[in-house]
Amino acid sequence: MTGHLIYLDNAATTFPKPPAVLSSMVETYGRLGVSPGRGSYDLASEAETLVEETRAKVARFFNGPDPEGVIFASNATDGLNLAIQGLLKPGDHVVSTRLEHNSVLRPLHHLREQGMIEYDLVPFDGRGFIDPHDIAGALRSNSRLVIINHASNVLGTIQPIREIGRICAERNVPLLVDAAQSGGVVEIDMEEWQIAAIAFTGHKGLLGPTGIGGLVIRPELEVRTTRFGGTGVDSKSPVHTQALPFRLEAGTLNLLGIIGLSAGLDYLVEKGIDAIHKREMELLAKLRDGLSALDRVEFYGTEDLSDHIGLLTANAKGVDPSDVGAILDGDFGIAVRVGLHCAPLVHETLGTFPNGGVRFSLGPFNTMRDIETVIEAMAAIAKPR
Repeated sequence: MTGHLIYLDNAATTFPKPPAVLSSMVETYGRLGVSPGRGSYDLASEAETLVEETRAKVARFFNGPDPEGVIFASNATDGLNLAIQGLLKPGDHVVSTRLEHNSVLRPLHHLREQGMIEYDLVPFDGRGFIDPHDIAGALRSNSRLVIINHASNVLGTIQPIREIGRICAERNVPLLVDAAQSGGVVEIDMEEWQIAAIAFTGHKGLLGPTGIGGLVIRPELEVRTTRFGGTGVDSKSPVHTQALPFRLEAGTLNLLGIIGLSAGLDYLVEKGIDAIHKREMELLAKLRDGLSALDRVEFYGTEDLSDHIGLLTANAKGVDPSDVGAILDGDFGIAVRVGLHCAPLVHETLGTFPNGGVRFSLGPFNTMRDIETVIEAMAAIAKPR
């Protein structure tokens, strides 16, 4: 095993974090680690100001319409649940896709099992893309929501959100975008793409810590309260505050996570997400080309790397993905994600169900030497025995 860890599981959580993010979290939380918005003393007010400044940063980053529409939650899954369960009513129909993560599939399944909604999942093509016309064709008179995974966590393909947003706007159906993989990795324009809501997480492309994420919604989007509790606002009333963002936030916010999210956004703005993405795609091209030279390695959705994030899923013929992952880790010091990646329908379509595949997901701190080592390791694993 090599002494240097080659971390290629950035689609799960980016690691390591930029030193500036970590130092900002420690310094700022050490100075302001009180409950924001819960006290009239100066320190609490300063903490609340930091929270509101971070809302404004998030809104600017996604070109959202209003910082009050930035809702902090635990992660993208939490944000998706807030939107799905807060928007849908009995008799509603939803259009989504077979590219989705279980953070979408399971809430929809739960609501259908309860007899509350119906939904249709449109397929993706052999290159890993959704056809916007398929979304249009699946819409019904009672369709109340379209949910789309912006960038696949298995294939890395970036979906045509602009075209899908136009279709949804023409049909007056809100578009909810799962930006867990794309947020901080590629540009997202909520206004121009006519997106009603974005679910984001802080611990992936936004380079923050785990435990922070949420929603960015248009203020006119009527997402009902599904969790109730303290907000620090209008405490005398038994009714949960309905003003945004408090309508969808209950309890004390994750201030440390918000500090880290803010620092991650600052880092991305300084470095430029286009520059980071370009470099990651150069690494991905080298990985794709290196693996394509190996007879016994197959991979999916990377014939054309345009409209793609730095992610590739592969398999070594005749070797179980879990064994590949164990060998990469134990013998070569390479950390990857194996299995179904919480996206079983993608693997069903690819023909890799139930064992799944080996996912290599790149981050800002990977190097060309890392990729060369991965190619060498996969060549050794895939060698005929």
